[in-house]
Amino acid sequence: MPVRKDATGQRSVEAEVAVPGSPEDVWRAIATGNGISSWFVPSTVEERVGGAAVSNFGPGMESVATIKAWNPPKSFVTEAEEGPGKVAAEWVVEARAGGTCVVRVVHRWFASTDDWDAQFEGHTYGWLAFFRILRLYLTHFPGQRCSAFQLAAFSKAPVLETWRSVMNSLAIDEESRQAASTLGAPVLSGVVERRGGEAHPELLLRLDRPAPGLAHMFVMPMGEQVIVSIRFFFYGDQGIAAAAEAERDWADWLARQFPQQGGA
Repeated sequence: MPVRKDATGQRSVEAEVAVPGSPEDVWRAIATGNGISSWFVPSTVEERVGGAAVSNFGPGMESVATIKAWNPPKSFVTEAEEGPGKVAAEWVVEARAGGTCVVRVVHRWFASTDDWDAQFEGHTYGWLAFFRILRLYLTHFPGQRCSAFQLAAFSKAPVLETWRSVMNSLAIDEESRQAASTLGAPVLSGVVERRGGEAHPELLLRLDRPAPGLAHMFVMPMGEQVIVSIRFFFYGDQGIAAAAEAERDWADWLARQFPQQGGA
């Protein structure tokens, strides 16, 4: 999604997704800490103007924003120091026919150069990936308690070779789109919801084992290495019971597969 620019120096990027649910249901998913943590990263939200919205992407990687506008269940705006300076993020929920809504996020900032354009274009592609998870969450697990974890490892092999190492953990039936873990990999089975191509190696699964939930796996270049990212979202009481063991098993598996720097 290209960066939009105007004569004043304001720039913006945006992403949107259609999801099931009422505006109130969708608002709880995108504007509360528990809701956001159920499809994005661990988050907290002080639900008021002047409150803090904090997203935790990993150790030492917190994103802290201040709520500048709060209009439930329609919209809110946050502002954070990022890259070129102050960056505003506007979230909008629009009701549509048939019990659905459109969620839109728009990032706006001022800059006199295009130094940060590529980074913010990357933001939109990241949101589209997470919005696919949001849509599945609201379709299959709305309002359910979530137990989530995220893991990462680094590989010195090329991107596609690294991705093949990840995919060796799964056997996928191309006709039924059923996936199950292979010998030596942690217990997992479910349905393939999305499988990216070589340009964007990515896999999104809707799980039935070890608990009902979602798994998102991808690899991407980062400097001279390739990062391997795996996120799991387990729902309900079964998810609570399964999360700790699954996190330990997948961390061990990542460390064996990518021993250069291990799992996270």
